[in-house]
Amino acid sequence: MLIQTRPGETVSAAHERLYRTLRTQIMHGELAPGAPLTLRGIGKSFGVSMTPAREAVRRLVAEGALTLSSSGRVSTPELSNERLEELASLRGLLEPELASRALPRAHFALIERMQKINAEIGEVVARGDAVAYIQKNLEFHRALYLRAQAPAMLAIAETVWLQLGPTMRSFYGRLGRTEPPQHHRMILAALRVGDEPALQLAVRTDVTQGLKFLAT
Repeated sequence: MLIQTRPGETVSAAHERLYRTLRTQIMHGELAPGAPLTLRGIGKSFGVSMTPAREAVRRLVAEGALTLSSSGRVSTPELSNERLEELASLRGLLEPELASRALPRAHFALIERMQKINAEIGEVVARGDAVAYIQKNLEFHRALYLRAQAPAMLAIAETVWLQLGPTMRSFYGRLGRTEPPQHHRMILAALRVGDEPALQLAVRTDVTQGLKFLAT
């Protein structure tokens, strides 16, 4: 994706657009684990100068989306088993709580929207599109969590997703998935009847099961 500096655009605005684009690509698994990045390469790919490229990388390193070695090498993270277990635990703590807070505001229109997203997940699974699968899976969860009205908690959850993006792409290739996650149906069923314990269990299992498999 090419990001050309727009006429009259400030360096800070170019940096923000580059940061947001790179962040989304990493979160959706468009970059594999351990993929190297250079400021020159980023600048050339996105049509920006070195300054916004440097600032975008600095912010993404601070969020754990990129790693910076002692030699100055920048790459996407290759997560250890211990790190995967830690991130799985964070998801297991944060996301059931977000789901519980969203439940009182989970009206019929939201459930319909989540059903539609889940159907779209089935379509991308049939195509074997790992990036689209990750994107739609996160969209399914985010649609629910936005109803929690807990922006600080959701921001932390999204930072966890960001760190996991490249690894989730690798995991999708190993999993050989042929249908949408079965726990999505359980999440939707719990929402329909307002069953909070069932909702928490379905969300916790959905967001941790695959990561625990990766760490074994």
